[in-house]
Amino acid sequence: MRIFKGIAASEGLAKGKALLHVHSKMVAEKHHILPEAVESELESFRVAVNKARKNLEKHYVPDVSSLPGEILETHLMMLSDPEYISQIEDYIVKKLFCAQWAVDTVTNSMIALLEASDNAVLRERVIDFKDVGLHLVEALSGESSQDISALKEDVILVADTLMPSELFAMDKTHVKGIALDGGGRASHVAILVRAFQIPAVLALGNAAAKVKDGDEVIVDGVYGEFYVRPELTAAQNLGRRYVLWQHHEAELLKMVDLPTVMKDGHKLSLQANIQTDGEVDAAKRYGAGGIGLFRSEFLFMDTNDSASEEHQFNAYRKVVESMAPKPVTIRTIDVGGDKIVKGMGIDEKNPILGWRAVRFCLSRKDIFTIQLRALLRSSVYGKLQIMFPMISGVEELDAVLHLFEHVKEECRAEHIPFDPDIKVGTMIEVPSAAMCADILAKKVDFFSIGTNDLIQYTIAVDRGNEKIAYLYQPMHPGVLRSIRMIIEKAHQENIPVSLCGEMAADPLYSVLLAGLGLDEFSMGPQSILQVRKILREVSYQEAKQLAEAVMQMDSYLTITTYIREWMHDRFDHFTTI
Repeated sequence: MRIFKGIAASEGLAKGKALLHVHSKMVAEKHHILPEAVESELESFRVAVNKARKNLEKHYVPDVSSLPGEILETHLMMLSDPEYISQIEDYIVKKLFCAQWAVDTVTNSMIALLEASDNAVLRERVIDFKDVGLHLVEALSGESSQDISALKEDVILVADTLMPSELFAMDKTHVKGIALDGGGRASHVAILVRAFQIPAVLALGNAAAKVKDGDEVIVDGVYGEFYVRPELTAAQNLGRRYVLWQHHEAELLKMVDLPTVMKDGHKLSLQANIQTDGEVDAAKRYGAGGIGLFRSEFLFMDTNDSASEEHQFNAYRKVVESMAPKPVTIRTIDVGGDKIVKGMGIDEKNPILGWRAVRFCLSRKDIFTIQLRALLRSSVYGKLQIMFPMISGVEELDAVLHLFEHVKEECRAEHIPFDPDIKVGTMIEVPSAAMCADILAKKVDFFSIGTNDLIQYTIAVDRGNEKIAYLYQPMHPGVLRSIRMIIEKAHQENIPVSLCGEMAADPLYSVLLAGLGLDEFSMGPQSILQVRKILREVSYQEAKQLAEAVMQMDSYLTITTYIREWMHDRFDHFTTI
């Protein structure tokens, strides 16, 4: 028996026979072509681009999750990127490279630039370019990688790594678990396996080399362990844990129609994060109390120009109507950083700290004004709230609110109906905004804490960088003190606070966040029931006592250990899954 320790990327237990996934060893052809063959080679390349696009598009499932859609859109945009396409065509026309050679050369050049970047988000895109380049070479050659789209039996997929497109294409009915040598919790692979709800352990080192097809293996996506050819006793123990976990999942489904009320009557709201109107059904299916975050920027990603007012209005109205009378909080466009939108000319060395979100909106008021008009128009169809991202201080907030009032005046002048009492809020995801929370709270109707960015900005750690992944700690005392301060300052002005980062979806942190005074949690729809079950089983008083104890501690290791033990002592299902 071998036990490998890795990163628990997607919760659950899975056991079965291993399928060792081997990537294509295909090497692009490298030869020159004759001048008279240029047009034919260009045509072959363009046909390959269309074929690659169709292969990706057929795997698009709009209601599975917000982030998978973002990843797939990124790949589709690469295949439409004028710079990428034109560079490849230049190699064919000017240097007489065959199409495969041109694709390989340009793709590897871009990969080298990304790998040399100081920005971890950009480095993480290396796998996307590798994936797209492989798709193009395969389309040109007619060859393909190992097919995992139609399996005949249940398997545990084992590999050194997986391309995002392979995860989209794989047979999700028969792949019961995934074990990979590489990857991190914030990687695209991790995001996808969580969205597909497949138990997975990543960063296992060299586990794939120790596995053969058909080996009995177990993936423990709770504790981050991978068992190869487990001994009978270990298999039996894990088997019992597996049965208990399945029972626990069935119990969660009973929570759909129950309110999120703690044992002493304290009420909380659990809402869903979405990016398309197609995800509303999933939010309802898991009993969401509303939409806590609608990522509006993804409406812009499938257009060559900024999304039209009508296009946005129809999308917003559909979500607001579908969720009524429950609230829908729409975040204004947050492009830049790790989100690229066609036609908006965003190209920066360090986009995470650059021209993004409200900074972009205030310099492109033509785009921002159209969005605000569409939002106002849709507000009469339900309970719409508007949220502004990446506010760093009062000057930015004042500028945004001033423009918003101007757009409202325009709508009044044009006799366009809208909700005059529409609520507006700001995300708190920049340390400067956290420090000024008392000032900002006087100007808005609610706060939403974006912990994904707040953590990385507070600790100065790229969340996508595997080398320093251990530093990305939600339980860092500095992060927790910021969260507590934000909540306290908001409550002093009688405004509610939501939290919409991955931290909200992690049941380990649920009671602590409630104890810190959080009013609303916003998460992927599939996480709602687990968090609801935990919060219903403790009192608000207990949660506050936990928070008070934690806030006296001085390290994330101490805090994390304490919380894990506290949770295990109180929740049977936290021990057994």
